[in-house]
Amino acid sequence: MLNKLKILDFTRLLPGPYATMILADLGAEILRIESPFHPDLLQTSPPFDGDQSAAHQTINRSKKSIILDLKSDEGTEIIYKLVKEYDILIEQFRPGVLEKLGLSYEQLKKINPKLIYCSITGYGQSGPYRNRAGHDNNYLSLTGVLSYSTRKNERPVPMGIQVADQVGGSLHAIIGILSAVIHREQTGEGQWVDISMTDCTFTLQSLMGSGWLTQKINPKPEEHLLNGGVFYDYYETSDGRFFSIGSLEPSFRKQLCEALEIMPFLPYSFSEDKNEVDLFKNEIKRAFSKKTFNEFKEIFSKFDACVEPVLTFEEACEHPQVKERGLLVNVQRNDGTNQLQIASPFKSSVFKPTYQHVGVKPGTNTKEVLLNLGYDDQTINQFIEKGIIRSVD
Repeated sequence: MLNKLKILDFTRLLPGPYATMILADLGAEILRIESPFHPDLLQTSPPFDGDQSAAHQTINRSKKSIILDLKSDEGTEIIYKLVKEYDILIEQFRPGVLEKLGLSYEQLKKINPKLIYCSITGYGQSGPYRNRAGHDNNYLSLTGVLSYSTRKNERPVPMGIQVADQVGGSLHAIIGILSAVIHREQTGEGQWVDISMTDCTFTLQSLMGSGWLTQKINPKPEEHLLNGGVFYDYYETSDGRFFSIGSLEPSFRKQLCEALEIMPFLPYSFSEDKNEVDLFKNEIKRAFSKKTFNEFKEIFSKFDACVEPVLTFEEACEHPQVKERGLLVNVQRNDGTNQLQIASPFKSSVFKPTYQHVGVKPGTNTKEVLLNLGYDDQTINQFIEKGIIRSVD
């Protein structure tokens, strides 16, 4: 589907690499440009499959990799040659870093006017925080998300997934890049896409944010429809497991009450009587405390009530819905064996995601790429001796 897209990937850790993994699954050709001095920390993240990080092998599947010193004149020249062939570039440096290396959008578009250049940063290319360091929990903190995504009188907890990095950074970067591709097809013009993980996370608050912006209702923990203020919540079974309840609509709430054998369901409005809401929630808590996790799985298998068990990841992998949808896939290792990975979620009537190989060791494709650019073996060996490139043989 995206097999005409050739992307230079200057990113590290999660936001950029996750974005290019999705693009690679959809057919794009990805070439990672990696540093000889600052290895991607994902390479050292346990657990390991053999001598490589399993997460690194997943996030970087189907990609090629070269190790290149961008501070050298020769390294800069190699990038200039690559930009003539790879017309999309995604980077994750702080603002101004690549400009000092002669690799800014303004500098590279002189070589390739059709270049799409996407920058993913914590805070964007402008503003007082543009050069400030940050991570996922920092962006969630500054945008206000964590202030009401918790229990009353309790501290925020670290998320199990990186919401700001992946939803804020990765997915918005993909949208920005593909929008730019469409624009280029229509006009022949490239562009610079500025993705701020803080910006994108802030805009995810369309529901909660509208209350403050129109009525000055500041979101608070456990006071709203979707953050525990009503019965839309999680409930503990007698054996210490949990179920999620999302039975907001009257028809689903009616089935919830029938399954739990409790008082009749509430009127549609949740704001009329807070005492009635609290009473209903307490009834649900008591009902769940009387039976085990497996007993409730059996009970709710007979009801369509928007009620589901909170599964472990291991259990989720065995769930029939996950299996039917093909969310696990075998990807080939370099030795010909397979590694089980999370698959691409995209389903299409005309296209199937592709998985060429697990993420390779940094520098695996250095010689191959340089030979294709026209460098001979002697020059490549000189580059290796000078530390400009590294290659994994």
